[in-house]
Amino acid sequence: MKPVYETKLDLPLVARGKVRDIYEFNNNLLLVSTDRLSAFDVVFTEPIPNKGQVLNQLSLFWFDKTNHIVKNHVVHNSYPADFPDDMKKRSIVGVKAKPIMLECVVRGYLTGSGLSSYKKDKTVCGIKLPDGLHDGSKLPEPLFTPSTKAPKGQHDENITLEQAIEIIGESTFIFVKQKSLELYKFARDYSLEKGLVLADTKFEFGKIGNDIILIDEALTPDSSRYWLKEEYDKGNLVSLDKQFVRDYVSQLGWNKSPPAPKLPKDVIKKTTERYLQTYMMITGKNI
Repeated sequence: MKPVYETKLDLPLVARGKVRDIYEFNNNLLLVSTDRLSAFDVVFTEPIPNKGQVLNQLSLFWFDKTNHIVKNHVVHNSYPADFPDDMKKRSIVGVKAKPIMLECVVRGYLTGSGLSSYKKDKTVCGIKLPDGLHDGSKLPEPLFTPSTKAPKGQHDENITLEQAIEIIGESTFIFVKQKSLELYKFARDYSLEKGLVLADTKFEFGKIGNDIILIDEALTPDSSRYWLKEEYDKGNLVSLDKQFVRDYVSQLGWNKSPPAPKLPKDVIKKTTERYLQTYMMITGKNI
């Protein structure tokens, strides 16, 4: 199936995100997951085949599995007339919600920017951690470590819990923190049974009136770090997500500013394989 880098549907275009094209449809939103890849907030010119379908189908899987924890934005069985099956597989129709301006990050293991912060002063987002942790260490308890939801072209920044409360208000903060932790713990335990370590993830929430729901995507290899448990138990961090691309471009010495470096065919192929493997291991199905 030919990769989809950008869509041009006969519907009002609301926005093009780094990965999703968003359209207005029947007073809802049609979110189309393309095969675009972003790393360090820069979009690459090469598509990753099958990536959009994995993101979309895995999100739908998790939205269904976690509906008992928090309601989500999915409107089932509602697509434009004559919408091709291959587009349905990469599209979600979601209710319109006012986004809560916070990236709700949960960390169960120390790595990435959390590890960088820990190396400086033994804290992550102002939360003190014990001595002796290293890359991949399981944290005593999962941490809610929010970040800003930066405008397009800017980087999200880790913030303290107090700063998060200032941005979204205390009652909203309490709700999204509690639900983020519940979602993470549920998905962590489920993934472990399937042979994957869910190191960290991020959620986005929105408001419809006074109700808060889960929006955007959920627990995909774009928004989460997944490691192979079999390798983790041996002391190796083998990523089944876009960390593979981050590692590749970092070793090139790229300054993480546009334009992104070209991705060779073998890196593209191996990235696709990782996304497909994550989907298969979690759902037990092939795309």
